Amino acid sequence: MAGNTLEGAQLTLGVRLRDDATFANFLGERNAPAAEKLKALSEDNTLPVIVVCGDSGTGKSHLLQAVCHHSEHRGLSALCLNLGELASLGPQVLQGMEAFERVCLDDIEAVAGNAHWEEALFHLFNRMLDNGHQLILSALEPPARLEIMLGDLASRLQHGVVIQLGLPRDEDRLLILGRRAERRGLFLPEDVSRFILRRAPRHTGELLAILERLDEDSLREQRRLTIPFVKSVMGW
Repeated sequence: MAGNTLEGAQLTLGVRLRDDATFANFLGERNAPAAEKLKALSEDNTLPVIVVCGDSGTGKSHLLQAVCHHSEHRGLSALCLNLGELASLGPQVLQGMEAFERVCLDDIEAVAGNAHWEEALFHLFNRMLDNGHQLILSALEPPARLEIMLGDLASRLQHGVVIQLGLPRDEDRLLILGRRAERRGLFLPEDVSRFILRRAPRHTGELLAILERLDEDSLREQRRLTIPFVKSVMGW
C-alpha cells in the first residue's frame, strides 16, 4: 500500500530531476562554500537530517536536486519532491519514502502548521533514522524560526545540520544569466546582461524567466539581443 501511494505521487507529479541541477552547475561565489558543504554532508550516513534554508531565489531547489544527482552517481537511491505540490495529495504520500537512501523535500513551509503533515514528517524522519538514511529539507527560515507546532518534529529539525544560503550578488547573477544564455545558444553581450540585471527582480527564477521570454521573442522576430530590443520586449 505504501509503495503504491508513493508510486502514485511520483506519477501524478511527473517527478524528474533537471539535468542541469547539479553541484557543478551551481554558480556564484557567495553560496559556493554552502554548496560544497552540502555535497560533503550528503555523503555522511551518520547525519539523519539536513536543512537548507534561505530566501526565495537563493538556489535551494537546485541544491536539493543536486543532492539527488550526486547520490545517484554514487549508487544510492534518491528522491526529490516539493511539499507544496504534495500537499493536495495528503500526508499519507510520505509512506514508503524511507526506502530511499536520500530523500529531499523542498518547501517545508507549505505544510508547517498542519498537524497531520507534521506528524507524518516526524514519523518519516524516524523511519529514515531507523534505516540509516538521510532526509534533506529546504525552508525559507532556519528551523528555530519555522512555525511548527509539533514539538518533537521541531526538536529533530533544530538538532539537524543547517546550511544557510544568501541572495546571489550581482556578479553571481551576471554569471548565472550568461551561463544560461550559453546553454540556450544565445549570444548575450555583457552590456545587455548588465542592463537586464539593473531592471530585473533580484529573484533568480524571475531573472531566468525574463531570459526565456527574450529568447523566444528574438527567435520569433529574428532579432539580436540588444538593449533597444530588450526595452521593447520588456516595456522598460
